[in-house]
Amino acid sequence: MRAAAVLSLSTVMTGAHDILSRPDTLDTNGEGPRLRRRLNLPLLVLYGLGVTIGAGIYVLVGTTAGRAGIYAPSAFVIAATVMAFTAASFAELAGRYPVSAGEAAYVRAGFRSDLIAVFTGLLVVLAGIVSSAAISIGSTGYIRELVDLPQTVLVPIVVLAMGAVAAWGILESVLFAALFTIIEAGGLIAIILLGFGSDPDMATRLPDVLPLTFEPGVWPGIAAAGLLAFFAFIGFEDMVNVAEETKNPKKTLPWAIFLTLVFSTVIYFLVASVAVLSVPPAQLAASPAPLNDVFRQVTDAPPAVILAIAIVATLNTIIVQIIMASRVIYGLADQGNLPSVFARINKLTHTPLVATSAVVAIILVLALAFPLEGLAEMTSRITLTVFALVNIALIKLKLAGEPAPEGAFTVGLWVPVAGVLASVAFLMSGYLLG
Repeated sequence: MRAAAVLSLSTVMTGAHDILSRPDTLDTNGEGPRLRRRLNLPLLVLYGLGVTIGAGIYVLVGTTAGRAGIYAPSAFVIAATVMAFTAASFAELAGRYPVSAGEAAYVRAGFRSDLIAVFTGLLVVLAGIVSSAAISIGSTGYIRELVDLPQTVLVPIVVLAMGAVAAWGILESVLFAALFTIIEAGGLIAIILLGFGSDPDMATRLPDVLPLTFEPGVWPGIAAAGLLAFFAFIGFEDMVNVAEETKNPKKTLPWAIFLTLVFSTVIYFLVASVAVLSVPPAQLAASPAPLNDVFRQVTDAPPAVILAIAIVATLNTIIVQIIMASRVIYGLADQGNLPSVFARINKLTHTPLVATSAVVAIILVLALAFPLEGLAEMTSRITLTVFALVNIALIKLKLAGEPAPEGAFTVGLWVPVAGVLASVAFLMSGYLLG
């Protein structure tokens, strides 16, 4: 078992330092190829935005509108608020332990328990796999608007093709995802501009999407929609799992986390506002391609344009989630907590091909067996559980007086406390309202 698997906090910190100081492509013993540090801040932000905005709006705006009605944009803001405290905790922990399988490393350091750390890492893998399955279904909803093939045929094509891209190489796959991110963000910005441009009164109607009411039945719908909207913000925690492939992760990761959260929140609120103010929420909820309906309403451009962008967006998310899940499996195996075969790095691609293949296979099974909404809710609940554990780990580290590395981003004790309370409250409300 490698040194990183030892339970003492000092050993965990030493292991993190060793990972930072070793050569880019060889392990400390020169035994074989390692992950390469090739990601800078712009690429990392595009990586985070790619997994975030592709999952959120293109797939879930219809289902959130079905639950919250015209208040769907507020559900996204509420979800972002819940996410903000945990994002700050992740930003500090990423500077303390910039390693693959980041959440597992954070929990191991805080709880000093290998068992809880492995459990957390496996939860992260499960969340990434389940969310990829959900987005695969959402992607085929858009693809079927252009290609008359059954979902059972399109889902395997989508999953296997995106798995091949993820296995290609970290720089190649992230550059591919970055290009997709620029396209999908451009599509969302176009919807915002076209929406407000086609209806001069839309700006004055924005207060209508704010739930300034205490009517019974309104807030339960918003809260239920918020659990789905929370799924839309999953992405910033994925960035910590490519820490070993990031340049200067102690500085880069916190900036990337916060920029991703801010940009995605603004985009979500504005796009969701255009959607519910342009198309009846019930119509959005019933549509397999909701933003296609919005695009048709606000412009005379061919619907194939937004369909193509939506397909790019959803495919991008699948790529990034496959990368994340495979890196967590790799990290756990590299620490001696999973079979060593999952820690093998291919000499040609410098990616964990065995771990990637396992992830792709499970995604395919889930996407063919479960519906989109159920997978999205499952992902949100798994992720909220992970967030609670990570926040508690940071609380324990702070109470134990463990110092952060010099120059690392830090937060006050109240931040992870708020993160735990928010995560647990949101998780419980989801079960009560589900």
